[in-house]
Amino acid sequence: MAYTKRSKHSKQSRRPKRSTRSTHQRSRNNASMRRTLHREVPGTVGLLADEQDFTAMRRYRTFTFDDHASYLRQIDDLLRTLASRQLHTSVALFDPEDFTEYCAEAGLDPDAAMSRSRYTAEIAGRGATVPYTGQPLDSLLPQLINKAVRQATWEYATMLLADLGECADCGQDIGRAAFDRASRILMRLLEEAGPGTHHLVCSVPAPDEQLLAVLHAEGATAAPAHLDASEGAEFVTVLAAGIALESPGGVVLRTSAPGAPDHLHGWRLHQGRLLPLTAGEVFSAYCTDATTGEPLSPESGVEYCAGFDITTDDPGNHH
Repeated sequence: MAYTKRSKHSKQSRRPKRSTRSTHQRSRNNASMRRTLHREVPGTVGLLADEQDFTAMRRYRTFTFDDHASYLRQIDDLLRTLASRQLHTSVALFDPEDFTEYCAEAGLDPDAAMSRSRYTAEIAGRGATVPYTGQPLDSLLPQLINKAVRQATWEYATMLLADLGECADCGQDIGRAAFDRASRILMRLLEEAGPGTHHLVCSVPAPDEQLLAVLHAEGATAAPAHLDASEGAEFVTVLAAGIALESPGGVVLRTSAPGAPDHLHGWRLHQGRLLPLTAGEVFSAYCTDATTGEPLSPESGVEYCAGFDITTDDPGNHH
């Protein structure tokens, strides 16, 4: 048998050749899928809202911005770019003092971009963020600050309730009992308020600060009022703190309806109970300057009304 030497390329030549078009197509498909996945990954931008916080971060070598106004312009450009790529982005308030504490507890170097990134993810997880929908910074910043203040108020009021412990007489958890009672009071308030757009404010003095919670709700004739769940939780928590601490706070309700004047009602907290104010007391509270004590002109299109009875089925305070 004759022996013929095979070329070293002959084996390769018998392999099927890949189509260049198929390879390019797969590459394009993979790139398209990556872009699709990238659009489904949410992002958060940590924002230094004021000059003081910005100055505090300038002590870090890796924080390379020199001017707060320029920094804000760069943030605005970044947000617009992310939105143009159809990426969902939220904005969180970056607190330098809290950031330093976070790095100390986590064993991180505060002078590192990765540490700032991890902290931003941490504060985003707490929920005090505002989604970016193309709004200008001068509109977004007040929203963000308001959200952060609300979050801090809720956390502080929650801590107050948790630290109260159990009632020495009945063994009941004081904070939980006050929270349940405040929830029932809010339901009664909205039931009695009836249809219309409701704006409620609860103000309670606490040991370290004045607690303030605001709630908006839409009341209907034959259905429960519709309200934001987070606003409802914040309002109930602040009211519960006032009930549990027996603080001298109060609640104000303003109801608006088409074709009718706004109605203002008020209540005061007394020994853990919410007692109705008279129409005269509501008028006096609204038409007196809180700082100077001087009288103010009544608001046009507003009726100052007595608070209505919101007695719940429970026997009273936990004590």
